[in-house]
Amino acid sequence: MTAEAPAIAPRIVITYCTGCNWLLRAAWMAQELLQSFADELGEVALRPGTGGVFTIVLGDDTLWDRRADGGFPDIKTLKQRARDRLAPGRDLGHLDRTRSGRPERG
Repeated sequence: MTAEAPAIAPRIVITYCTGCNWLLRAAWMAQELLQSFADELGEVALRPGTGGVFTIVLGDDTLWDRRADGGFPDIKTLKQRARDRLAPGRDLGHLDRTRSGRPERG
């Protein structure tokens, strides 16, 4: 009898600038990701940084970089980027709908 090793659930790391006081923004985004992807994620970590850094990394993939992407993500964009890597094809409900109620095309 052989036991399979359990799969390691993905980890997201949010690195935020302590000097810019972005901890609350990082914590809110972590909470939103954990709530939306409770079954797909193993962990969301908050990592203090300096120099205006604000990055969100899933494994080896950068979901968001404040400098490269320009500012901060809205929660819809962040959840869609996370979904595309964690659970492609999963419907995010109202986040995937336009105001007309039709699915977004993208």
